[in-house]
Amino acid sequence: MKATFKKYLLNFKNPSGTSRGVLRTKETYFLFLEEAGAWGVGECGLFRGLSFDDVPEFEEKCTWVSNNINLGKVELLKQLQNFPSIQFGVEQAFLSLRSQNSFHLFESSFLNHQEPISINGLVWMGDKEFMHQQIEDKLNDGFSCIKMKIGAIDFDTEIALLKSIRQRYSKESIELRVDANGAFSPQEALSKLDVLSKLDLHSIEQPIKQGQIEEMKRLCDNTPLPIALDEELIGIVDVTKKAELLQTIQPQFIILKPSLVGGFAGSSEWISIAEKNNIGWWVTSALESNIGLNAIAQWTATLHNEMPQGLGTGSLFTNNIESPLEVDNGGLFYNSSKKWNKNLIKSLCI
Repeated sequence: MKATFKKYLLNFKNPSGTSRGVLRTKETYFLFLEEAGAWGVGECGLFRGLSFDDVPEFEEKCTWVSNNINLGKVELLKQLQNFPSIQFGVEQAFLSLRSQNSFHLFESSFLNHQEPISINGLVWMGDKEFMHQQIEDKLNDGFSCIKMKIGAIDFDTEIALLKSIRQRYSKESIELRVDANGAFSPQEALSKLDVLSKLDLHSIEQPIKQGQIEEMKRLCDNTPLPIALDEELIGIVDVTKKAELLQTIQPQFIILKPSLVGGFAGSSEWISIAEKNNIGWWVTSALESNIGLNAIAQWTATLHNEMPQGLGTGSLFTNNIESPLEVDNGGLFYNSSKKWNKNLIKSLCI
């Protein structure tokens, strides 16, 4: 078996703002496998500044995988415990290699019958006019769930934007989620959650920075607004420590990003622990190309979670891989009449 890694730089159509900064590009790595005339592809969706495996030896570890690919998937995943994005790429690549169609990884009605996955519309940070235009666009596109990034501009302005939606749409017609990406300080978080809770929001993601376990526990104990842990899960690879974290903090929800938490296997561990503790969950992408997004969507479809998922990110880039993935009326579809651009993939990876 031959394994090849290739780095690829995704370019955003528009600068995309979070409380951590503005994103203009997103690097990623493709793992391409060849064996006996068959081929498979996976994506290692490294997220600079966020991934647990954003370390100087990342590319060295990719080379190690290439040189040791014949260890097989199980052994590789075991030895890649501290490299969750590479674990995810390895999982995909082996599934892709063994499939009759390299892009069909999980059988489901999403893949075979074009049944949509309900997704949220994502509104990035920016000035008031830019954010308002994004909101209007998402509503016009038929989304019934909108997720808005908050924490980078004036809080009162963000509240005014959310109020403008609520004045037009009830919580029954439009579900609103907000994502602070850890922007609030522990001292101010509860008072801000109290203000936000009066807007009939579904939830807030990661109100304070990860790693403040006692502060997050107190927030989750006293919050008037359901809290979803996101970045908090990154870097916790031992299943016992995963259970300890959720049992200690007791959040209302957790969010699974396979690229950041060890792929399908790591995400499944989190889901199992969450369900045992009556904690809700949903799945989101982490700005992968359509290669990784396709894998996440197909896997998510097998889980039969009816909540809107965070999988509408494929259209953010100018140079994404052409694929059958389409967003329409608040849903992600796999349009089997459209074909993957295999030539681009092969030119990238062989």
